[in-house]
Amino acid sequence: MSSIRLENIEKSYDRGKTLALRGVSLAIEDGELVVLVGPSGCGKSTLLRVIAGLEVADAGAILIDQTDVTDLPPRDRNIAMVFQSYALYPHKSVRDNMAFSLQMRKIEKATITRRVNEVADALELTALLDRKPGQLSGGQRQRVALGRAIVREPAAFLLDEPLSNLDAKLRRTTRAEISRLHRSLAATMVYVTHDQEEAMTLGDRVAVMIDGELEQFAPPMEIYRKPQTVKVATFIGSPPMSLVPGRLANGDGSMRFEGRGLRLSLPASLAVAPCDVTLGVRPEDVELVPVESADAVARVDVLETLGHEIVVALVVEAGGEKLELACRAPARADLQPGTEVGVRFPAERIHLFDANTGRRLQTTD
Repeated sequence: MSSIRLENIEKSYDRGKTLALRGVSLAIEDGELVVLVGPSGCGKSTLLRVIAGLEVADAGAILIDQTDVTDLPPRDRNIAMVFQSYALYPHKSVRDNMAFSLQMRKIEKATITRRVNEVADALELTALLDRKPGQLSGGQRQRVALGRAIVREPAAFLLDEPLSNLDAKLRRTTRAEISRLHRSLAATMVYVTHDQEEAMTLGDRVAVMIDGELEQFAPPMEIYRKPQTVKVATFIGSPPMSLVPGRLANGDGSMRFEGRGLRLSLPASLAVAPCDVTLGVRPEDVELVPVESADAVARVDVLETLGHEIVVALVVEAGGEKLELACRAPARADLQPGTEVGVRFPAERIHLFDANTGRRLQTTD
């Protein structure tokens, strides 16, 4: 397998009127599974197509295994792509679909048979080799599309939202299969999805793209626990992180946050001067506590019961300001819309962003 390096990739449409990719640089290690995630229209599929050679970048360079392939056509990049639509030949059997690319390259028949049988066995497709795509379920067809890519033994695999046509249960099953497949092949994979759950569970590292720019590239839990921008903080997580505009102020030898009626003490590790900020807090970090020990008093607005837990939309009104918060907590029966509850924000789990740049404020820990 091979590494992939992208250097300042730019791509626009409509004669430069629509900028799809804005100086994207990315280094994908040999054998790594990297997930490109972001909202619709963020440029993630465009970037994948640029790597494959199906789109031509306006500027920048693409290196596969340290070889510059920027100007090479797709057939010379040794890349296998799996699309959202399975793109199988309906008149060919599973066996012939998987073997077709090898037949076109005039690989020896015995080698083709061996490769197809090995991959079919790994993907549990052996019993289906003589069936046509129309006789298969969606999950089976997706495995055939993966198998067709694997038999080529490419330098890297590019997967463009391969599970989006499957139902929720089948997506989870197929996602696990892709994860096992990646481990067994030690393959370099670039996987595009708009689904946060897929991104967080599949990727060795996750590249969050928004408006054609790479916002953050890091392991999944680092992105969740230390989002580097407000855009990442509000995209990753469901419900999204609640944001509170305000200001840092000095008080009693430590820094505090003031905004929307809140006055919160902050960690001593925060070594920044007073400034305008945006405070962020994840739903699971909003604690429901007795009113007498709370940082603020909130009213339950909407309650969603999910069995083992609840998601609560809270409204805090203080000093003429109104603040909406999301809270995720263990299930309890005493909460109803209109109930007043105390909320607390643990200082060590608060996120702070510069109000002007949207970038995370760094702490000394």
